Amino acid sequence: MAITIVTEITNLRRRIPPRGIEQMEQLLSKIATNEQHGENSSYFHGWKAYDNDPYHPNQNPNGVIQLGLAENQLSFDLVEEWITKHPSASICTSEGVQMFRDIAIFQDYHGLPQFRNAVARFMGKVRGGRVSFDPARIVLAGGATGASELITFCLADPGDAFLVPTPYYPAFDRDLKWRTGIQLIPVICESSNNFKITKEALEEAFENAQKSSIKVKGVIIANPSNPLGTTVERETQITLVNFINEKQIHLVCDEIYSATIFSRPNFISIAEIIEEVDCNRDLIHIIYSLSKDMGFPGFRVGIVYSYNDAVVNCGRKMSSFGLVSSQTQHFLASMLSDDEFVDDFLKTSSMRLAKRHQTFTSGLEEVGIKCLNSNAGLFCWMDLRPLLKEPTFEAEMVLWRLIIHKVKLNVSPGFSFHCVEPGWFRVCFANMDDETLEIALKRIRIFIQATDKKSDVPAKKSKQWQKNLRLSFSGGSRCEYEESLKSPSVMSPHSPMSPAQLVQTRT
Repeated sequence: MAITIVTEITNLRRRIPPRGIEQMEQLLSKIATNEQHGENSSYFHGWKAYDNDPYHPNQNPNGVIQLGLAENQLSFDLVEEWITKHPSASICTSEGVQMFRDIAIFQDYHGLPQFRNAVARFMGKVRGGRVSFDPARIVLAGGATGASELITFCLADPGDAFLVPTPYYPAFDRDLKWRTGIQLIPVICESSNNFKITKEALEEAFENAQKSSIKVKGVIIANPSNPLGTTVERETQITLVNFINEKQIHLVCDEIYSATIFSRPNFISIAEIIEEVDCNRDLIHIIYSLSKDMGFPGFRVGIVYSYNDAVVNCGRKMSSFGLVSSQTQHFLASMLSDDEFVDDFLKTSSMRLAKRHQTFTSGLEEVGIKCLNSNAGLFCWMDLRPLLKEPTFEAEMVLWRLIIHKVKLNVSPGFSFHCVEPGWFRVCFANMDDETLEIALKRIRIFIQATDKKSDVPAKKSKQWQKNLRLSFSGGSRCEYEESLKSPSVMSPHSPMSPAQLVQTRT
């Protein structure tokens, strides 16, 4: 509902005189009327292009292919097979309906004990059994989004800040800032060292905040990184722990991609690091979910795992605003407690991600496109700097619009990830079938082959391409593009449409 209000306010601003806007803002809250949700980011605009023109092999073969959504659909067949063999796991089957009354009634905010136990064991398995997790420290929330906001509410007050290494997940601006009122201060990371976090960059960001009289409450990292697709090395994590311990600020580790590792080096959790390094454990917190590792974003399972008793207690009070349904907990408790299934799923998923990553990156390499070396995640950090007309973010946006509207691929520009270097793009590869992936690669090949590398302008149909390339933020040609973004529909991530869904939308 809140997102709908923000969208409507944004559209109304374009039509209502200034005086009318002031009156409208007086009727609603600051959260309802501000534009801090981030919906106007190019990250979300790419979804809009897909929503308006979704690709389908038969119904819409020239539509936009969704490469902007980090979703793991490569091992759904394993889950479907398990469901078929275990009908009693669901209260919606004749085999499981006897549990309906127990699950349908009010449940404790702490979550079902069997579910928290299963999640704790699963988290340990994902980390190779090298560390264990206490079910009593698990706080449930509505997806990683809810978990991220919950931990922020627990740790910081409006106006306080967290340091975040760049590039970082665009929706952090929504998840962490919008309703909490906190600030995110970028820790600048660069391609010269593969975007690694350094002590110098951390110190610089911290000192700049202090000079501006901003209270820094912690550091937030994603490990594995979104959008880089890399794991954070042991030495870097030790540096982070020593840094926050010295400053006596928090360290929040978003580990929602921890089971998407498909090549070395292996994933190292912050839970392992604090077993090796002397630190104040009250400052360490983990965000987790089943959205990426299992491919279940629709189940809205978010987890805060904190080593701080006060955070656990406060978090459970706050979790009443975003609980995971008891039906979901009951079903997943059964699935995650099946050790044989979990072991097979984790192994097979890793193998399939490795194969898909290899297929995609080798396809890009055939036409000279390089990606940052990665070993995890559901995406690649694609380097299109050689295709920029000039090394500016304006040129990056020109190229991005061209890819969206002409090549018909929804990729996410580095600018939306707060990358300091123009020309990087995140492209997702695990949310589609093999045939769609090959069509996406074919479109990229055609685009690159039609590009004159010396002038960065496609040789064929040069006048039309040059017209598109002349789009800029200040030019009048931007109007038509912006007009398409005025639709009152709410931006939301969703999977590429199935054939049945597409037929329904067109009938």
